[in-house]
Amino acid sequence: MGNRGMEDLIPLVNKLQDAFSSIGQSCNLDLPQIAVVGGQSAGKSSVLENFVGRDFLPRGSGIVTRRPLVLQLVNNIAEYAEFLHCKDKKFVDFDEVRREIEAETDRITGSNKGISPIPINLRVFSPNVLNLTLIDLPGMTKVAVGDQPVDIEFQIRDMLLQFITRENCLILAVTPANTDLANSDALKIAKEVDPQGLRTIGVITKLDLMDEGTDRDIFENKLLPLRRGYIGVVNRSQKDIDGRKDISAALTAERKFFLSHPAYRHIAERMGTPHLQKALNQQLTNHIRDTLPTLRSKLQSQLLSLEKEVEEYKNFKPDDPQRKTKALLQMVQQFGVDFEKRIEGSGDQVDTVELSGGARINRVFHEIFPYELFKMKFDEKELRREISYAIKNIHGVRTGLFTPDLAFEAIVKKQIVKLKEPCLKCIDQVIQELINTVRQCSCKLTSYPRLREETERIVTTHVREREGKTKEQVLLLIDMELSYINTNHEDFIGFANAQQRTANVSKKRAMPNQVIRRGWLTINISIMKGGSKEYWFVLTAESLSWYKDDEEKEKKYMLPLDNLRIKDVEKGFMSTKHTFAIFNTEQRNVYKDLRQIELSCDSQDDIDSWKASFLRAGVFPENDQADTEDSREGSDNSISMDPQLERQVETIRNLVDSYIGIINKSIRDLMPKTIMHLMINSAKEFIHCELLSYLYSSGDQSSLMEESADQAQRRDEMLRMYHALKEALKIIGDISTTTISVPVPPPVDDNWLQKDSSPPSQRRPPPASAAPPGRPPAVRGPTPGPPQNPSPAFGAPPIPSRPGPPPAFGNSTMDPTPAPPQVPSRPARVPPALPPGVPSRRPPSAPNRPTIIRPAEPSLLD
Repeated sequence: MGNRGMEDLIPLVNKLQDAFSSIGQSCNLDLPQIAVVGGQSAGKSSVLENFVGRDFLPRGSGIVTRRPLVLQLVNNIAEYAEFLHCKDKKFVDFDEVRREIEAETDRITGSNKGISPIPINLRVFSPNVLNLTLIDLPGMTKVAVGDQPVDIEFQIRDMLLQFITRENCLILAVTPANTDLANSDALKIAKEVDPQGLRTIGVITKLDLMDEGTDRDIFENKLLPLRRGYIGVVNRSQKDIDGRKDISAALTAERKFFLSHPAYRHIAERMGTPHLQKALNQQLTNHIRDTLPTLRSKLQSQLLSLEKEVEEYKNFKPDDPQRKTKALLQMVQQFGVDFEKRIEGSGDQVDTVELSGGARINRVFHEIFPYELFKMKFDEKELRREISYAIKNIHGVRTGLFTPDLAFEAIVKKQIVKLKEPCLKCIDQVIQELINTVRQCSCKLTSYPRLREETERIVTTHVREREGKTKEQVLLLIDMELSYINTNHEDFIGFANAQQRTANVSKKRAMPNQVIRRGWLTINISIMKGGSKEYWFVLTAESLSWYKDDEEKEKKYMLPLDNLRIKDVEKGFMSTKHTFAIFNTEQRNVYKDLRQIELSCDSQDDIDSWKASFLRAGVFPENDQADTEDSREGSDNSISMDPQLERQVETIRNLVDSYIGIINKSIRDLMPKTIMHLMINSAKEFIHCELLSYLYSSGDQSSLMEESADQAQRRDEMLRMYHALKEALKIIGDISTTTISVPVPPPVDDNWLQKDSSPPSQRRPPPASAAPPGRPPAVRGPTPGPPQNPSPAFGAPPIPSRPGPPPAFGNSTMDPTPAPPQVPSRPARVPPALPPGVPSRRPPSAPNRPTIIRPAEPSLLD
């Protein structure tokens, strides 16, 4: 034929199947293949073993093939087998191949007749085979056995349909000869997905068990015709299998059977396992040829999608020393860029699910840290009690006439010392976010586990070192505030203003009624009182209102913020929401007859944000310890407090409030600056300037750049698939250009069949008159079937105006009406029961039989 490209195409498709299977991806390409379908014990396995010439498939009663077997036959001088799941292991003993198939099947499906759609890939190299790829599928069954599910029939059917519904899949429908063809499970399911019979190849097994010649019209493609026809084979009997009869001897006996049998010897060249193998090789090859344009387009699309992934692997040289150095530099540089982008907020991959990197640090600076300061600051009753004790202790045995400065300084310094805890906590939270950012950025180093581990260790160690210096600096800031109380600060109210404010202590300072926050919250109320409902809340400086929806048209309630506090509520066992409560410090009902209302959010971040908003509105967290102590000692305070002392306490209280406000403002401003300078910017500079030198000094460069086993395997498999795709496109290109002048014969020469649309029952001959002794009579016998029985029950002939089977009888001139359209569309040809190569046609009988038929047609149409 001179078409080496076509001969190499089947092995190429095998390489593509292996490449996609080994990479762990489902092949999106609809690769040309042949799927073997049939009923249970129809002889599918025997046909495949006859191809190979070896006994290698599991046998037994019931369902034996329980996983799809992708069988790739490769013509080769040496004879051995390979499994895709046992790489680099050659099986020379085919009994061992059978045991491996059974073991691999049981590994997935269990040992008690379970099934699985996961295929087993087996490649057989032998000088006795032609290049061919078949998929042996489980046999169709009706009744579940063993631990099979009750719907085993439908599971097997769904598995078969996964393969045979593909347009590029040829269907090898195997039917035993001792089964009525009309009841064939294989042909039934094939007809569902291939109603025209364009992709179906019929195989009739166990011919030696039939009466002589009763299925001859099947092979002459008269009964249930297929475009690709039927081929008959003779399997070994169970006695032959048990007696270990050699397959080569069985093939010789099969050949002798067809040559000696009077019903099959005239078509013996088109029967038997060798012819079936050649026919499948030719038809699969031609089928691949027919699908080349579509296959090429899909291969190109797949190659383009892989191009980006394998770009970094194309020039990969594992033994090149420069490669590791270059890769190390690129990895460290990319790590530094990713870290800086995540901190600065300009990353190329923006997280839309949650806050990360710099955004979380910003939240620590401006929401969590101020909230912690406010929690510490406003402990009103305890503060007043401390001021009272300080004044009394400073006066001693004397009765003081003036408000002492020392009491103010003592209380202020005590409050400043309390700032250390939230400041150190803020540093710890920022450190945790930095470490999380380092781990996120190191994900791109996964290919080199040792490098990733060392990078995380070095950068984390540096961050921990800077933690100590940052905490020292923050504590230094607080010590500086303690060292000198600046009562001359421009924002400090002074004694005169404090006394004036004391006189008007009962008057609340007016605040602008500005909106601080809007959002959805859920009010948790008992089911008896309406249950939990979600409302749109609006928080202003004076009130908390909620509406039916975010249009803010239908207001449900407005709650003044006077004397309100907030507190945490533990999340319920089955609850997924986070909750906090609002209550009144004067033990009044907050909403209807409720002493407190519980508000819920979907995340803790939302809870913290709402708490910070309430702080801005002047609603502070409760302090259980202060309230408890107040309840225990409040009576003593009220009894011992005289009017002059009360005025002094109020004056110092206002002074402390003013000065602590200045300190808090300064700390809130200096903390982010200190942390950014000493920790975050230092970490960025360290990564850019010193990380590489630390990595070089930490150990051997080769060990740092050792790839993970998974990464190396993934790279090798991806490169193998990439090169397989390129090789496929190259071979397809060679075929398209070098074989354009070499016509490939059609898969099946069935021109004689395409126009014959009469029902199969019209073409079925009576068994008694089927076979005269000679070859021409045996072939001609079935053709006069319809004329001998022109009854309506047998089937009416076609309408005279439609071209159809009558011209095949060679006497189209007998019908005056349909003659003009029939002459050009169906000229006199050979009978439809034979291929064009058979010369004998018994000329005398052709004109006589139509003369019997034509007078009867009008009565049939009446």
